[in-house]
Amino acid sequence: MSTIELGPEWGIEAAEAMKATLAPHVADAGEVVLAASQAGRVHSASIQLLLAFVRTRRAAGRATRIDPCAEAIRDAAVSLGLGAELGLN
Repeated sequence: MSTIELGPEWGIEAAEAMKATLAPHVADAGEVVLAASQAGRVHSASIQLLLAFVRTRRAAGRATRIDPCAEAIRDAAVSLGLGAELGLN
């Protein structure tokens, strides 16, 4: 199991850095836990990036979960209709 700490910046300007953080872990064999407790302002681009990471891993049979998850991330994902797909409902 790998744990990746995602920082507090979830605005569109932080999407490139988030991609760079997540990319090396797409092929991790074990479960990847995304620790995302610090986010305040969340942009849909960051949620889309997170979704792409989770979907890619799921398609390869690899587990990913978000724990802990900041309320702002949960609220953004649910409002975009992606809460269930990200395991945040």
